[in-house]
Amino acid sequence: MDDQYAEQIPVFADILLAKSRINGQIRATPVLSDPQFNEKLGCEIWLKCENLQRTGAFKFRGASNALAVLAENGVDGDVATHSSGNHGAALALAAAVQKRRSWIVMPNNSVKTKVEAVRRNGGEIIFCQPTQQDREQGLEKLLDKGCIPIPPYEHVDIISGQGTAVVELAEQCPDLDVVLTPVGGGGLICGSAIAARALISDVTVIGAEPEGAADTALSLEQGKRVDHFDVDTIADGLRAIVGGMNFQIIQQTVDRVITVSDARIIEAMALVWQYFRMLIEPSSATVIAAIMASPGDFSGRRVGAIISGGNVDLECLPFNQ
Repeated sequence: MDDQYAEQIPVFADILLAKSRINGQIRATPVLSDPQFNEKLGCEIWLKCENLQRTGAFKFRGASNALAVLAENGVDGDVATHSSGNHGAALALAAAVQKRRSWIVMPNNSVKTKVEAVRRNGGEIIFCQPTQQDREQGLEKLLDKGCIPIPPYEHVDIISGQGTAVVELAEQCPDLDVVLTPVGGGGLICGSAIAARALISDVTVIGAEPEGAADTALSLEQGKRVDHFDVDTIADGLRAIVGGMNFQIIQQTVDRVITVSDARIIEAMALVWQYFRMLIEPSSATVIAAIMASPGDFSGRRVGAIISGGNVDLECLPFNQ
């Protein structure tokens, strides 16, 4: 690990602490499987349904933990972040629980339902151009006004909170062979990988990433973090560039990242609806798309897949277009 991040890298003990902090705030989400679905995909797959988490995504875990740490340390004040939607909605709700104000910098092309969720949970929205640079610049302006930053993915408390999903998964589904998660900024896969390697012997950790936002896969291929990528994908929750610290964790703990086309993602969304009658967002569907795209990595194995969220725009379901 780079010395730059030496004191920030989360360990499994941080995830266990996070779990103790946020029990009672989060939902212990269910795990679903279906024999016909398994037969179609050629593996025994267990879906960890974070789409049923509060605010409709896994992000409430990390946001709740980060704000619990602030409260433990007696830190008062408004909180702020940048987000395409799910982290923003999660932070807004977690802040409301503590009676804090929250400010969310959101791309102006954010999904309508996610914008509505942020507002419904009490968040104040500042729109920006849909680039990483504009998101970060918008956040900097809020920090200059005294807001406390709660990063969407590159922070020990966020990563530790996200890792609690796999602590639950390992309890619900012992003896998994593979843990599979979407990859965007990297908070979920980092927390998942740390937890999986502590709890599951001989586990393989795989990430799923859209071809149109494949900065992590490209970074792994080049052996160094790519800090710019011309993003073009339906998976709006995975458009962020992987964080520097997160990339280092991924290099150490993740076996591979599989990239998938938007067409495959749409097919996967429809497949989950067909077999489970469950609407999941495109970012979540990358994990199913990865199994479809690279069946040899999963054939005959027990796979725990994180369904990261279910915040979809019902007026724009892609498999109805």
